[in-house]
Amino acid sequence: MQIGMIGLGRMGANMVRRLLRDGHECVVYDINEAAVATLAREGAIAASSLEAFVDRLEKPRSAWLMLPAAFTGQMVGKLAALMEAGDIIIDGGNSNYRDAVDQAAKLQPKGLNYVDVGTSGGVWGLDRGYCLMIGGPEAAVKHLDPVFATLAPDTGEPASPTGSTAPRGYLHCGPSGAGHFVKMVHNGIEYGLMAAYAEGFNILKAANAGNVVRAADAETAPLDEPQYYKFDIDVAGVAEVWRHGSVIGSWLLDLTADALKTDPALAGFGGRVSDSGEGRWTLKAAIDTGVPAPVLASALFDRFSSRGESAFADKLLSAMRFAFGGHVEKPKDGQ
Repeated sequence: MQIGMIGLGRMGANMVRRLLRDGHECVVYDINEAAVATLAREGAIAASSLEAFVDRLEKPRSAWLMLPAAFTGQMVGKLAALMEAGDIIIDGGNSNYRDAVDQAAKLQPKGLNYVDVGTSGGVWGLDRGYCLMIGGPEAAVKHLDPVFATLAPDTGEPASPTGSTAPRGYLHCGPSGAGHFVKMVHNGIEYGLMAAYAEGFNILKAANAGNVVRAADAETAPLDEPQYYKFDIDVAGVAEVWRHGSVIGSWLLDLTADALKTDPALAGFGGRVSDSGEGRWTLKAAIDTGVPAPVLASALFDRFSSRGESAFADKLLSAMRFAFGGHVEKPKDGQ
């Protein structure tokens, strides 16, 4: 079938390639003309403007947006002004699910369908496929099923006995907003999993603490029983062995093992971990509904700390220790 794609970044461009590879017709538009030209050479239909993009789409039109959340709402408004009743706007980015609920309500009087698709797969999706969490009107979602089936992982599994497509890697989760809600929680869980792996491997890295000479002064806590911490563990090797038959094996661990194999000291990274909003929104939903989520909260706050957001609090802690006990800060590299 035909589908339009706006936003040809790391994910959008590869989604177009996966669709083209399966015989779908793709109309593409992006402010980056080079990205449009590249996909046109690969078989996509190029559009030089938003108006041209809409004109090239067959009715009922289906336009998929893969844009940063900050720009999605503005683009939806521009598209809606050019589209007609029965057309479908699909948001596959990491937008706030509340925005999807509001957008659907705003477009309903005009007869436009709003489908939100939480899309997981990252830069590997071209070959692995994308896990799709879908919200929107039943008829519109059904119309787009051939597109979802192509983008989703090729599991080779049929739909479940109940008719659910979940075994095939995509699922209609409910009305508009439900798809992004599920993806929001998915990313919140991702924060927690990443933090657990990172903390665990950090403990492995410190397993040789008993071999390290530590300062003996009032500002340094002694290491109890150093004889139990004299292991020079091959952290990259552990990551690799855990990939094979371990309970904590996962694709995320596969990627971690590969990173450690390539750069065991992770010298290519500064340790500043960004967050794009989903973890915050997940915690807000947890607070609003009264659901405890301490692991996800800790993982999110750790990301804030990695970016230096705890610096003032840390300085204040040091100031208080100096005020009540005369404790002088040790040098950063002090043991």
